[in-house]
Amino acid sequence: MKFYLVGYMGCGKSTIGRKVARRLGIPFYDTDSMVEQAVGASVADIITFEGEERFRRYEREALEQTASLKRAVISTGGGLPMWGDNMLRLQEFGRAIYIRRSAEHIIERLSPYGRQRRPKLRGLSDKELLEFMRENMADRDPVYRTADFIFDADIASDDTIVEGIADIIREYL
Repeated sequence: MKFYLVGYMGCGKSTIGRKVARRLGIPFYDTDSMVEQAVGASVADIITFEGEERFRRYEREALEQTASLKRAVISTGGGLPMWGDNMLRLQEFGRAIYIRRSAEHIIERLSPYGRQRRPKLRGLSDKELLEFMRENMADRDPVYRTADFIFDADIASDDTIVEGIADIIREYL
């Protein structure tokens, strides 16, 4: 079975996903990395030069490629579940796990480099960043909440979340 990690950008999907997959000895995939490898450009460059709509199409192609995988932990881009029927599609392929973090906690986690490589966050002051993230997260939360499992990452350490997700996945292996 496949397990898709969903949640807002910077919430820890890739970091946690790699650790879970390593702990369980199963493959890990990251849809952003899959797009970057297929296109030969960074997500930021794709969005800048080809537009977000084209990036979302590439992202959908990466999602469709995961359908044939037997077992895996897959980290999705923060916007992937929001586009078209992607959330329904990934739930057809496997189980969705929402890693929920508040805007304040994500901002604490984001390095200056992390902010710069995300086109929507570039150039925002700390106050603007917090306001943007709160509004954007409020729009996305209803879709994310349709996931099969939800982890409130504000009240748990990454290690606790890794172990909790690994425990869920073990039940399906």
